[in-house]
Amino acid sequence: MMSYLNRVAKIFLIIALQVFVLGSAGNAFSAEKLTSAQIAQATATLAPTGKLRVGLYPGSPDSLIQSDGPDGNKGMGFEIGRALAKYLNVPFEPIIFPKNGDVLAAAKEGKIDFVFVNATPVRAEFLDFVEPTIFSEQSYLVGPKCDIRSISEIDHPYMKIGVSGGSTSQAVLPTILKNATLIPTKSLKETEQMLLSGEIDAFATNKGILFELADKIPDTKVLDGAWGLERIAIGIPKGRAIGLPVIAQFSKEILAEGLVADAVKRAGMRGVKLNN
Repeated sequence: MMSYLNRVAKIFLIIALQVFVLGSAGNAFSAEKLTSAQIAQATATLAPTGKLRVGLYPGSPDSLIQSDGPDGNKGMGFEIGRALAKYLNVPFEPIIFPKNGDVLAAAKEGKIDFVFVNATPVRAEFLDFVEPTIFSEQSYLVGPKCDIRSISEIDHPYMKIGVSGGSTSQAVLPTILKNATLIPTKSLKETEQMLLSGEIDAFATNKGILFELADKIPDTKVLDGAWGLERIAIGIPKGRAIGLPVIAQFSKEILAEGLVADAVKRAGMRGVKLNN
């Protein structure tokens, strides 16, 4: 039990250092309010094709919750991306991928212009982030065929834990879990099916996504507590730093004006805290 708690303590220390380092970078862009002319000048860099290509993946309140028609779509990435396109006075072009790892791969190749994801040091190697917009605890959703009811019970050899391929969970959990088996999933839809069938016993990610999945799958439970914390922020591909002051100003404005709070409510996000 003590070794488990020690590993968790180390993870939260790492997160605290990330908050300090990445947060300090974001503070560099908190200067005077930019003029409309300055915003227009940066727009060609932020949206080089003339449209704002927003990378999204379905089934996640962090990104995109789809409806029967585009007018009913919601999700943090979708709504904030759409608002930024309006702010820049360019067309909004949502580009949908199966999972977050695919969104990140596209951003790394410069095929999209905007992401709304967990701002980790690894991702900061190919993305520039401003200060986080929201914070979300990371935990586990246990499936209907699993009797585990505490995070401290997760790390056993018989436990099969699903993680989204290319996600923070897949990168970090091997440093926490020494006995359980991690199984990458290709999409949140596949995750639902694997939980129902018992192919995986639990799924690990942030609580916003976990609660969304729990609403869809009977007899599942989001475990109390957390094994980590996500700092979810707007990111743009490296090489476009001239646009960062515009993104930083936009991020602060949407928090102050309530757009983020409203988007959180529409997406039904739980287990998150706004950075204001």
